[in-house]
Amino acid sequence: MIRQDEDALICDLAETYRIYDYRQLPLLQVAVFAYGLRDDSRIKKIISNQTASLDTLLFASMVDRLSLSLWLQTKDGQKGVNRPKSIVDQLTKQDKEERDEREYLVFESGEDFENYRKKLLTKIGGEE
Repeated sequence: MIRQDEDALICDLAETYRIYDYRQLPLLQVAVFAYGLRDDSRIKKIISNQTASLDTLLFASMVDRLSLSLWLQTKDGQKGVNRPKSIVDQLTKQDKEERDEREYLVFESGEDFENYRKKLLTKIGGEE
């Protein structure tokens, strides 16, 4: 933790335990105090690469769902244009390219899959 961001650890220890100079304490005791820090403490967020707390992400997710629901009821939503930007994506700094890589198709049955596969093969000229 000290290697990651010593200043963040110092701030967290001062805020949580009123420890202003951790170097005066035994290392094992500092480790126990550091382990006991909240999950949304500065140092734990840095270590886990979090940019926002879980509560913030949950609230942002609710707003995203609500705005998407409202958008779907508009003319733009019915046409699939001007989709509202996701607050969660902005908080977690996800690029559109990253989301596109994770997207996948879901089929209701094997028959649906085979029909889709045949259409693709026909488009690229590789008939069975």
